[in-house]
Amino acid sequence: MAGAISSSVAKAVSGGIDLSAAGRVGEANTGSGVSQPITIKWGDMQELRDAGVMLRLIYQAMKTRGIDTAAIFARLGVNEDYVYTEHLRTPHSAQLYFWQAVEDVSGDRDIGLHLGQVAPVYKGQVLEYLFLSSPTFGEGLRRALNYQRLLSDAANTEFLIEGDQACMVLDTASDEVRRLRHFNECFVQGLSTFFKSITDGQFHCSRIEFEHQRDHGVEHVREVLDCDVIFGAPENRLYFPASLLSHPSPHAEPELLALHERFASEQIARLERKDIVGQVERIVAELLDSGEVTLDGVAQRLGIKPRTLRTRLTEAETSFNQVLADFRYRLARQLLATTDESIDEIVYLTGFSEPSTFYRAFKRWSGMTPIEYRKTAQGRDVTVGAM
Repeated sequence: MAGAISSSVAKAVSGGIDLSAAGRVGEANTGSGVSQPITIKWGDMQELRDAGVMLRLIYQAMKTRGIDTAAIFARLGVNEDYVYTEHLRTPHSAQLYFWQAVEDVSGDRDIGLHLGQVAPVYKGQVLEYLFLSSPTFGEGLRRALNYQRLLSDAANTEFLIEGDQACMVLDTASDEVRRLRHFNECFVQGLSTFFKSITDGQFHCSRIEFEHQRDHGVEHVREVLDCDVIFGAPENRLYFPASLLSHPSPHAEPELLALHERFASEQIARLERKDIVGQVERIVAELLDSGEVTLDGVAQRLGIKPRTLRTRLTEAETSFNQVLADFRYRLARQLLATTDESIDEIVYLTGFSEPSTFYRAFKRWSGMTPIEYRKTAQGRDVTVGAM
């Protein structure tokens, strides 16, 4: 019982991701044909998120290739409108289940590689503006790396020069996702396509090194990526001629550059303000079964005054009651959809004092009674709330 409770609460903290859904016994199929154990990092999962633009570009690529996107999103527990949610940031760890769903539905074991070929260019975002308004490609790259959290909380990409080659160490993912074949091969093409668009087609890769292994199609990958490709490397790396760093931008404008840097800084600050939500959720998870989850109690655990916590949540465009309600709803859905716990037990686990209160709250949240939701969710192949 304790293990099931702990697992369910951890899933709710991470955004409702069923961590055992892809491999069923604590394993995830990384797309390499080998299931690998998942190392659960509670703090990482509750905080690491990817910018919604990444999902939107892949979504458009799937449409281009005629893939049944409705089936994929049904398995992830959301509808397709979710892709265009304002200020969307998806759980980073959901990459594992997203790509497995895409492979399963498409039937293409190289789907990441093939989606990368047709994915549209990353445009209309502040990172693009930083490149365009910088005097050179190299200056734009250095500036963009200062704001890479706008693309993903997991990003920690580094840049270095080795002789006549420039190198990007693509530390853009958590340990599990960094070895995910579909993610890597799609992402590196998206990056290359973007760099080509802002260098008037001059950018080209000299060599790409991937951490993941490949047991098939190695020459096909090299043909698609049009460069030397190494698998099983210590790090994901992208090499290109260092001479490209001095490629001038025809759109360089100092005043616009200052404006874009200020805008990027403001967006980073907004993300940092929202970090408090993850911290509150972690403590809510620890206190929930006590039935005494209050703003004062959470503030005490955080070592700050209740007034300060209330202010910081307001700055994050939410409130303590909203964070608590959202967490309870995610946990309730997870328990109803993926366990056989009784309703009375779920009432206790979600911190409600009375079944009637839980029933009213759940009906208000979902439009269904808990029993109706359980029948619907358990009657289809769905990773509940994965996104």
